[in-house]
Amino acid sequence: MTSDFVSERADGVVLAVNVQPRASRSEIVGSTGHELKIRIAAPPVDDAANAALVRFLAETLDCPRGGVSLLRGATSRHKLVLIRGARRASVLARLTPGG
Repeated sequence: MTSDFVSERADGVVLAVNVQPRASRSEIVGSTGHELKIRIAAPPVDDAANAALVRFLAETLDCPRGGVSLLRGATSRHKLVLIRGARRASVLARLTPGG
C-alpha cells in the first residue's frame, strides 16, 4: 500500500480519505492514488457517515474520538481527516494489514 494519503503536520497527521457509504461493513479497502479508500456501513444522511468514519478511524488508530476531526469534505466522498497528536509511522502501522 502506498502512503501518499498521509501527511504529517505539527499538530498531528492528515489523512486523505475516499469514503464509500452504505457498505455492508466498515473496513479499509486500500489506497487509490493519493487517498485511503474506506467503506463505511452508515448511510450519507444527517452526517451519519461522517460520524461513523470518525468512530471507525478512532477505533482503528486507538485514539480518542475527540482527536479525530474532519478538516474538509463534509458533503463529499473525498475528505481530509486530522488525527491530532499522531505520528505518520504509527498511523501507517495501524492502517496496514497486521499492523
